[in-house]
Amino acid sequence: MKFARTRTAEPEINLIPFIDVLLVVLIFVMMSASFSKFNELELNLPTADGRVPDQRPAEILVSVNAQGSYSLQRQPLGRLDTKSLAEALSSAARSLDNPMLIIQADARSTHQSVVQVLEAARRSQLHHITFATQGQTGSSRAASTTKAGTAPADSGRR
Repeated sequence: MKFARTRTAEPEINLIPFIDVLLVVLIFVMMSASFSKFNELELNLPTADGRVPDQRPAEILVSVNAQGSYSLQRQPLGRLDTKSLAEALSSAARSLDNPMLIIQADARSTHQSVVQVLEAARRSQLHHITFATQGQTGSSRAASTTKAGTAPADSGRR
């Protein structure tokens, strides 16, 4: 009796399903990676120097305290809306030629209070705006100017 041995087929590795799965995983990784990008803003922050301009322009000083009360040229105005503040700025700027608006805002004042001053300045057609900061020596000075190419105010302002 002759016993026939059946040969068992050697196992084969079929690469086609493996490649299909890898391509699906690759597509999934590529799609999910494109949504995880962080959007960044490129900012050019203004710089200030201690130069004193040859001739000081006419100034309008607006102060904002931590409670949101305003004062114009060191005269208290209280809490005003944008329209009333714009009228006060317009009347202060009438007698001045190309005045510079200096905003002195308390460090704890709200952002809305400062934006309200900026909106009132826009309504009053005041385009030369500067923010005053306090230096390490305790004197306040103009830190940045919103109009390009203008010089900051002197460092001796209090």
